[in-house]
Amino acid sequence: MTTLDEILETFEALEDGEERLRYLMDLGRTLPPFPEDARDDDHLVAGCQSRVWLHAWRQDDRLRLAADSDAFIVRGLVAILLAVYDGRTPADAIAVDARAVFSGLGLDHQLSMTRRNGLWSMIERIRHHAARWA
Repeated sequence: MTTLDEILETFEALEDGEERLRYLMDLGRTLPPFPEDARDDDHLVAGCQSRVWLHAWRQDDRLRLAADSDAFIVRGLVAILLAVYDGRTPADAIAVDARAVFSGLGLDHQLSMTRRNGLWSMIERIRHHAARWA
């Protein structure tokens, strides 16, 4: 899986919005397989225009995440969220400013309002899980 530093470096090297969207879709293709038994309403993230499933668990005092979507661009956003949050301690996950990460990538200007709202819903869901274990 791609690290956050690699994602930041690649986004910085890309010049236009179209290249960034292509790279975002490429990131989505790198997601590990999502457990089929977690493709249910309990794991569905509310507030997303496309369907997004998020499975969170605690392992060795770390927040672990698996996620998937039925939309290519959203799968890329999910890949970035996993790079930001997966493997952190719950306290570190709560402290992360993921909105600043996406702003730094320039994606806040390229995403439609509905996609941004869905992204914030995913972030809030992850933070909710982290707060349960902090």
